[in-house]
Amino acid sequence: MDLDAFFASVEQLDHPEWRGKPVIVGGSAERRGVVSTASYEARVYGVHSAMPSWQAKRLCPQAIWTHGHYTRYRELSDKVMDILHAQTPLVEQVSIDEAFFDVTPGRYSHENPIAICRRIQEEVSQLGITCSIGIGTNKTVAKIASERQKPRGLTVVLPGTEAAFLAPLPVRVMSGIGSASEKRLSELGIHTLGQLAQRDPNQMRAIFGVSGPRMVARAAGLEQSRVRDAEEPDEVKSVSNERTFAHDLTTRDELVAAIRHVSALTGTRLRRKGLAGTQVTLKLKFDIMHTHTAQRQLDEPTDDEHVFGGVAVKLLDGLWREGTGVRLVGVAVSGFDGARPHQLGLFDEDEPSAPQDEATTSKRDLRALSVATDSIRARFGNDALSYGRDLRFKHTESDTAPMDKRDF
Repeated sequence: MDLDAFFASVEQLDHPEWRGKPVIVGGSAERRGVVSTASYEARVYGVHSAMPSWQAKRLCPQAIWTHGHYTRYRELSDKVMDILHAQTPLVEQVSIDEAFFDVTPGRYSHENPIAICRRIQEEVSQLGITCSIGIGTNKTVAKIASERQKPRGLTVVLPGTEAAFLAPLPVRVMSGIGSASEKRLSELGIHTLGQLAQRDPNQMRAIFGVSGPRMVARAAGLEQSRVRDAEEPDEVKSVSNERTFAHDLTTRDELVAAIRHVSALTGTRLRRKGLAGTQVTLKLKFDIMHTHTAQRQLDEPTDDEHVFGGVAVKLLDGLWREGTGVRLVGVAVSGFDGARPHQLGLFDEDEPSAPQDEATTSKRDLRALSVATDSIRARFGNDALSYGRDLRFKHTESDTAPMDKRDF
């Protein structure tokens, strides 16, 4: 199930005077913003998600713009997920506006899956928004089917027809195939999923590694997948955050402050997910065409921005020269390997028998400060507490970052 133009649809729901008009949720064109979601009225003009705001404004100058209201989107998303849970206990939410759910006949209900999905669409529409649903025997087929007839589409791919359904479609419709993979496939003469399905899995392994054979199986409709229970932990490979700045950062002082700022955002996400990683990645974008990254391994897992943020700062010199303009800074932490951090409380104390040196105590104090900050912001909002590093970029940071739909 995929909610149709979700953010824009919610805005039109809450602003009746905007209905039937092009609405764009995203950052401003003047501050290097990007489009998060565009209403179907705006899409007619060629506007789409992740498009630079200046380009969207040029294509659709009459559009109504809004920065969005994430709390409201989350509220409606929760109601939609409740509708799904009322039909089956197996619901795997993958983003704020998308979920897989299992309605296999006889597993939890003897009702026809099509009837169940139509009922879901009707109940979602009663909330004032719409959704599209794809029915298939695996996630790849269901996901692609959900995008075939938007808005409020219901596409059914019957068992045994998966390969025929997928064959004529371009390879880019399959999740996991980005622009780089699409280009490489094109160089191999592979433009459709049908052509990909005919390739030798071993040949594809030599080119794409372990993901090669899986790509072939998915393109043939043979993926083996299941809807995971909500209680099962997500297999997260990395946690990151990035920010685009309205004006290029050109001094070391500016870049160090930006790295610390973005690291704090990443640290908040890590702690919220209960993850600690051992690899730090720094990403710098100099212009649209030039992006560079550097990585470093840590001795032990951490979710503390005071630790991995300092490492990210050390990576700066290998990527950047004084005076070079930087428009985007990103910091990622990966290498989880199932490690989970100890959730330190604000007033936790060490065992009396465990001696602590000054450096260790300082590290604990800094992480405790981060935990306390997380708690205050969660309760009173992100603006309830700000550090100098955050205030410094409050009016120069682009309101770009399309809202992270994965972080629901």
